[in-house]
Amino acid sequence: MSLLRRFVQVDVFTAEPLKGNPLAVVIDGAGLSDAQMAAFARWTNLSETTFLLPPTDPAADYLVRIFTPGGELPFAGHPTLGSAHAWLASGGDPKRPGDVVQQCGVGLVRVRRDGARLAFAAPPLRRSGPAPELRAQVARALQLPEPDLLDVVWVDNGPGWTAARLADAAAVLALRPDFAAMSGLKLGVVGPYAPRGEADFEVRAFVPSLSVPEDPVTGSLNAGLALWMQAAGLAPARYVAAQGAALGRAGRIHVARQGEDTWIGGDVSPLIHGQVRL
Repeated sequence: MSLLRRFVQVDVFTAEPLKGNPLAVVIDGAGLSDAQMAAFARWTNLSETTFLLPPTDPAADYLVRIFTPGGELPFAGHPTLGSAHAWLASGGDPKRPGDVVQQCGVGLVRVRRDGARLAFAAPPLRRSGPAPELRAQVARALQLPEPDLLDVVWVDNGPGWTAARLADAAAVLALRPDFAAMSGLKLGVVGPYAPRGEADFEVRAFVPSLSVPEDPVTGSLNAGLALWMQAAGLAPARYVAAQGAALGRAGRIHVARQGEDTWIGGDVSPLIHGQVRL
């Protein structure tokens, strides 16, 4: 029997509505089957749709399941911030004041308030280091000569990301990918801006295998990029990444290394609040 369930839609990584990455959140997800969740994610046709459930880990405040139109993810960044915002706005009371603990496929992820923003602690990389076996395919997919790829590395924190580094932000924005050649890849691309600009890096994310040719703003990718670039001396302890310009968006990801943690922060703008019959 279908029930009316609380539902919100938010825009993540932007303080200006319609400029970030939208997320659909079913707040009362308990009792839904895998098939129902997958069907609703296909229907919303957003890059991700999430479902909030009671946690099974006593240290967690809630459990989230994350679906794309093409399948379920163990972790994703903008769904983490958007789901935490929705949980708090719907009356969620963290077990530890000021520190929300989300349970998901990769385990426990901490979310904290960073001024007006939320930020999550970047989960450790499951796979890292150079990916020479993918250089030729990445070059074909991006329609670039191989020498233009300054790095091709694994930055996998759950979704399976590979990253390519280009010489500058302009090269990233100029990309016209060949999605057929990208078969099987979940590919992020990053390039720096000149110093003292509004943003330090431009990022793009391509996931055609999950029915998301280009994602507007991608928290999990930016988390993986931050861990890699900061460790490699390619990024400072604090920086701002821009993403979404190629799609008419203006996402901003605020990265801050503090102690042993790298925090991935962003604004969340609520857009829709109501009920959905599922």
